[in-house]
Amino acid sequence: MYGIKNIEKAQVLTLKSEVAYQPGQVVSKTLAQNNALSVTLFAFDKGEEISTHESGGDAFVTCLDGVGRITIDGKDYELHEGESIVMPARHPHAVFGQEQFKMLLVVVF
Repeated sequence: MYGIKNIEKAQVLTLKSEVAYQPGQVVSKTLAQNNALSVTLFAFDKGEEISTHESGGDAFVTCLDGVGRITIDGKDYELHEGESIVMPARHPHAVFGQEQFKMLLVVVF
């Protein structure tokens, strides 16, 4: 499927309100996905993580709420609301909810 899904169109949105925290979980909501692009919202409960992995595309992360720790090639970066980082393609990376943490992930393949 192409195009944006799972959110209202032609309406002003607050992205961090489009995905909810759940105790002890990482919650995700896919907004778009095809061979060239993936757009996903995530909500990490405090202490939850996506363990180290690699992606075939550059992954652009923007913090929408809370505090997250992004690890790229073994180096930690703390991300706060409004801050962004790029996790380069084919480099090991992980995401950890330092506090409760919401992010927008855009992967470009």
